[in-house]
Amino acid sequence: MNKKQMVNAFDELDKKLKKPANLLLGGGGAMVLAYDFPLATHDLDAVFYKSSITLAEIGKEIADISKKLSLPPDWINPYFDTFLYTLPKDYEARLKTIFKGKNLIVNALGLEDLLILKCFAGRDKDIPHARALIKKGAKADFATQHIEGLILLNIPKAKEAKQFLYDLLDELDVSC
Repeated sequence: MNKKQMVNAFDELDKKLKKPANLLLGGGGAMVLAYDFPLATHDLDAVFYKSSITLAEIGKEIADISKKLSLPPDWINPYFDTFLYTLPKDYEARLKTIFKGKNLIVNALGLEDLLILKCFAGRDKDIPHARALIKKGAKADFATQHIEGLILLNIPKAKEAKQFLYDLLDELDVSC
C-alpha cells in the first residue's frame, strides 16, 4: 500500500463507522503517513484503542473496503498488538494524528516508540526500518534506556531487543 491508498482506506473506513473510534497505527504505515518515509507496505499495523469498537466487529466493513479499493483482505493487521506491552507508559504523548474524519481518528506512534517496536520484532526486514528511524531522528538513548528498564522487569524478548538495537547502533556508529 502506498500513501494514497492508505488515506483512501481510512476515508472509506470513516464513512462506514457508526460511532467515533481511535485507531493506533504502527509499522510501515506509521512511517509513511506520519514521517514521510518512502516505502510501501502490504498492510497497516493498527488496532483500535480508547474506543468501544474492535477490528473483529467491523470485519465486514474491512472486507468491503478491501474489495472496493483492491487491497489485500488483511489490509489492517492487528499483529503489532502483541508488542504493545513494550511501549513506554507515556507513548500517547508522542502520537501524531495522521487522519481525522467524521468518526475515525488515526494516530501514528512516535519515532522512538516505532524504534522500540522494531527492536522487539527483531526481524531482518526491521533492520532497514530501524536504521531509517534513527536517521530520521528517533532518540536511540531513549529507546536504549526504556529497553534496559524492561530487562530489569524481566520482560520477554527485552534482551534480544537490546542486542538488536546495539548491533544497529554499532553499524551506524552512533553512541548512546
